[in-house]
Amino acid sequence: MVKSGRRAIFGSASIWLVLATAPLTAAPAPPGPSDLALLDALTWGASPTSFSALRAQGREAWLSAQLHPAATMALPPGAQSQIEDAQPKGPLIERVAALDAQAKAANALTDPDAKKTAQAAYQGALNDALRQSVAATILRALYAPDQVRERMTWFWFNRFNVHQGKANLRALVGDYVDTAIRPHALGRFRDLLGASLEHPAMLRYLDNAENAAGRINENYARELMELHTLGVGGGYSQHDVEELARILTGAGIDARPENPKVRPELQDRIVRRGLFLFNPARHDDGDKVLLGHTIRGRGFDEIGEALDILSRHPATARNVTRAMAGYLMGRPPSDALVARLAEIYERRDGDIAAILDALVHAPEFAEAAGKGFKDPVRYVFSALRLAYDDRVIRNTAPVQGWLNRLGEGLFNRSTPDGYPLDAGAWNGPGQLTTRFEIARQIGSGPSGLFKPALPDAVEEPAFPLLQNALYFGPLAGTLTAQTKLALSRAVSPQDWNTLFLSSPEFMQ
Repeated sequence: MVKSGRRAIFGSASIWLVLATAPLTAAPAPPGPSDLALLDALTWGASPTSFSALRAQGREAWLSAQLHPAATMALPPGAQSQIEDAQPKGPLIERVAALDAQAKAANALTDPDAKKTAQAAYQGALNDALRQSVAATILRALYAPDQVRERMTWFWFNRFNVHQGKANLRALVGDYVDTAIRPHALGRFRDLLGASLEHPAMLRYLDNAENAAGRINENYARELMELHTLGVGGGYSQHDVEELARILTGAGIDARPENPKVRPELQDRIVRRGLFLFNPARHDDGDKVLLGHTIRGRGFDEIGEALDILSRHPATARNVTRAMAGYLMGRPPSDALVARLAEIYERRDGDIAAILDALVHAPEFAEAAGKGFKDPVRYVFSALRLAYDDRVIRNTAPVQGWLNRLGEGLFNRSTPDGYPLDAGAWNGPGQLTTRFEIARQIGSGPSGLFKPALPDAVEEPAFPLLQNALYFGPLAGTLTAQTKLALSRAVSPQDWNTLFLSSPEFMQ
């Protein structure tokens, strides 16, 4: 719970806003979460347009459409055009090959100044690729109609985390999200696991590209069991880590157009999909025993068998559903709820949409709705969705800047475990002070959001409209008397906006 006694000073106004000195009180909960609470729990934040869409469709029809969206869905034209303009041209393997060649040429230069300039150009190309990926991710989060898929895309990326700062991952993270995570975010967990395993971002980040027979690297094998599937205490041993690492030998990356040279009898065992390469000459062909299952040495098919075992293990069902429920409920789920969701996971073979459907209809979900503390990503995105609704921002750089200041910048988590999602990680005094400052920036004007990132660009006139139809409808009814009193003392629309975005109700 947010601590009390924080002073908010905005312009000439000096207002003591007491945050959550007592639990928020509201009317008794209805049988399910309110439409507003449901929308806020499952999307990146309620907005007037999204709330109207839910009301027009009806809760069940809206939920069904969100859990089973079309493969691709168009964003508003202003957002769609920005993403398309920034979209890298050509297949990933060609882009990476070109970057590798650029780096090699730069490093081969002997003149120090020329070498420094060429290396800076290479780093600049990687930075440009990262900025494009960040911008596309932010625009999709703010404006995509398939909001549940976008929320789950971020959840799965965070769970299968990679860090942009390693090697050439700045050029890979966007494709990782777009091709390995988003298409499977509401599908089968086994497919998601396989797509993550074969993506060069994961193989590079957790060093499996260097994992070969005689030179075993256990990094990915360990995280695959500890973080991605079974979880700590999931019943695996160090021996299982070693055996899984052996199974994963030979799964790596190759940007060259030609296949590697291998013995004739191994030619038909080569597997190539884009940058992914399974090289049978680097694989440990011996038999392995994983979690009590004997896996016959036979090359790439061993990996598929291992993923089947891991994805269908009861510990994985419990670990994955517990994380999903905690993410959307904003607090740890009960063991009883996890048991029910895990049963659906096992019965439906890891069908993520089916698990989410059961979660949303669980009494525990209704009881928790609206009570979790927002992590920074959800806080910033929800503020922008409410403030500007479907008006598309022209510059995402301020958004990433705010997220970096709050400690949850996109693609910036350096460790494999991803960002923490519990309230205790984000409700400390330093975090709240920074949130107040960012609330003032968002609430006081466009803050660079409507100034295209182009030379001599001029910022478009814009002002956040938080006192909108949604506020005067169901949103105002969620505020306590204490918060309403603080808002009544605002001396300007900017003050009012800042105080509202700093309120405990909005942070929950």
